[in-house]
Amino acid sequence: MDLDLRKLRYFVAVAEHRRFGRAAQELFVTQPVLSRQIRAFERELGFPLFTRTTRSVELTAAGRALYEEAERIGTAVDTALRRVQEAARGERRLVVAFSPGLHVSDAIRAFTARHPDVRIDVLPLRWWEQDAPLRDGRAHVGYLRHPFDDTGLHTVPIGRETKVACLPVTHPLARRPSLTTADLDGEAVLDARSRRTSSLDEKFELIAAGQGIALVPRSIAGSYSRPDLVYLPVTDHPPVRTCLAVPERGQEAGPVRDFLDLAVTTLRSAPAAADQSSPAQSSPAQPSPAQPRTARSWLPTTFSSRSAECEGVPGSAV
Repeated sequence: MDLDLRKLRYFVAVAEHRRFGRAAQELFVTQPVLSRQIRAFERELGFPLFTRTTRSVELTAAGRALYEEAERIGTAVDTALRRVQEAARGERRLVVAFSPGLHVSDAIRAFTARHPDVRIDVLPLRWWEQDAPLRDGRAHVGYLRHPFDDTGLHTVPIGRETKVACLPVTHPLARRPSLTTADLDGEAVLDARSRRTSSLDEKFELIAAGQGIALVPRSIAGSYSRPDLVYLPVTDHPPVRTCLAVPERGQEAGPVRDFLDLAVTTLRSAPAAADQSSPAQSSPAQPSPAQPRTARSWLPTTFSSRSAECEGVPGSAV
């Protein structure tokens, strides 16, 4: 069957509002027209999408599944139309996505110096959607952290990054110079399995309020400084790998290939946040017991939010 995108858009509006009247107002159609379109959509699909009562509209199991897919479908269609329009206008555009705390500005400057005719846009990624924009077309290149699903993606290792524990300043462990994973046994860790948050700001607010702790990459510690939080190195936690990623079918030639070549050189040669092969260099200065360390106080003097994203040590190929 052919998917009617207009009816899919109608379905999404009803699914989000759970009211036909409110959905109709958003879509600028009458409620009877919207109801007929949804019923026609259900007949075409061969199953109901909503359970209707006099008081509410609820999604069926099939409706919930379609709603999850609908956002990806809509994004992919919008992206395809935009790229077609850009091609018709003769525009060249490159979208670079990046994980929180990682920085691509140096690579973009190097690329722009050689390709001033290519428009560059950046896409900050939410922590749960690392590879999604590469798959639905919103981004051409991603600067990401493992782990993520790299099926169908070409990845180039860039470096390694240590993780630190983020705690409220009132936490009993906050005055320690460093921690081990054993120190964190029994702590409420805010992660995707225990408590999913929609943003880093939300996560850090919960941590500051004493609702738990988190393990975060060190570059995030450099980018999110708060007086009510401390970041402590976890000495035995394995580092995470950073990489550049592109769809396998989109990296053969043109701006994407050129950006990859320049970005790999630029990002790998960025000043390292710390030399992992030398514990003396990576160990922070010891704070006095009366002064818990906040976001930046434990970092080496060579650390900056610009350079912290990459340890400068190439990771293994994936």
